[in-house]
Amino acid sequence: MRLSRRVQTLPPYLFAELDRQVAAKRAAGVDVISLGVGDPDLPTPRHIVEALQEAAEDPLTHRYPSYYGLPAFRVAVADWYEQRFGVGLDPETEVLPLLGSKEGLAHLAFALIDPGDEALVPNPGYPVYASGTALAGGTSISVPLTAERGFLPDFDALSRTPSAKVMWLNYPSNPTGAVADPGLFDRAVSFASRHDVLLCHDAAYTEITFDGYVAPSVLESPGAKDVAIEFGSLSKTYNMTGWRVGYAVGNAEAIRALGTLKTNLDSGIFNAIQRAAVVAVSGPQDHVEQMRAIYQKRRDLVVSAFQEVGLPVEPPLGSIYVWLSVPQGRTSKEFAAELLEEAAVVVAPGTGYGALGEGYVRISLTVSDQRLQEAMDRIRRRLK
Repeated sequence: MRLSRRVQTLPPYLFAELDRQVAAKRAAGVDVISLGVGDPDLPTPRHIVEALQEAAEDPLTHRYPSYYGLPAFRVAVADWYEQRFGVGLDPETEVLPLLGSKEGLAHLAFALIDPGDEALVPNPGYPVYASGTALAGGTSISVPLTAERGFLPDFDALSRTPSAKVMWLNYPSNPTGAVADPGLFDRAVSFASRHDVLLCHDAAYTEITFDGYVAPSVLESPGAKDVAIEFGSLSKTYNMTGWRVGYAVGNAEAIRALGTLKTNLDSGIFNAIQRAAVVAVSGPQDHVEQMRAIYQKRRDLVVSAFQEVGLPVEPPLGSIYVWLSVPQGRTSKEFAAELLEEAAVVVAPGTGYGALGEGYVRISLTVSDQRLQEAMDRIRRRLK
């Protein structure tokens, strides 16, 4: 069998490798606590589950779903954007349901990138931006994100890079937890307009923020719909990672291109899940504030534990992660391996998110309070 070059040159997916490591340790009888993958431990709210159960009983949901999603779900997403961000969207042309936002992030490259084209990709950043570009035959141009700049891009420096067709942003950020300052998206929209770049914002974590910070949408910036598309997900906001439902919104031409691609690749989202998704975004949102409080408590626990052993860490204002500098004299992979071998705690090495992730590890807050406390106790004992 001869595999394609595009598959042969892809690195192993970070989270698949973490799963493999955890499985091997557990098979050997080790009580491993995994803080490597951002999969919420909190349950999907009950009213959403009940909506799915009711919808699944309807035989009409058992047939092929529309490629473009249920009209009711598109309308619900548009209504949510109006209420949450003050952004008006046309449900017919500016909203596209997705099989989870990751699917859209990867497939957008095939709709826009030809072999030899370039994409501006955050470094460190979620790996799918680069892998989707590579699979489409494009080249990723690194956008350095450093602690000195608050892990925000320097648009003046980018003006000197080769021309690109796409630029990726992600705030609140995975993996760094950085958030957008008030003018970031205005500057990004201006940059995209000047350089004829489609601005793609991964907004998976806008609803998980702390200390009074409220995350904006890129579509709030003047002129954004002329140059920008935004990806949202029900996975983190509603604890629906396994349900695989998200959406893309914004620039109608980009939405149309992504929709055309999807008609050739999939048959859409199970309609029962879409009906439940309507209930999620349109129904009670009380659990969101409760969820924020849980994650903030966990964030504070992690930050306190590492500060206690002398490792400086900035409390993130958003996301479900803590981005931690590793002890001096260790690489990211060495420190992650040390915690796994000597404390049976899994963290994600920063290099899995790009070369500039060296010197960091990412810690996920998606285990129970009790298990997170146990993980921090083990790490304290190891590092003291």
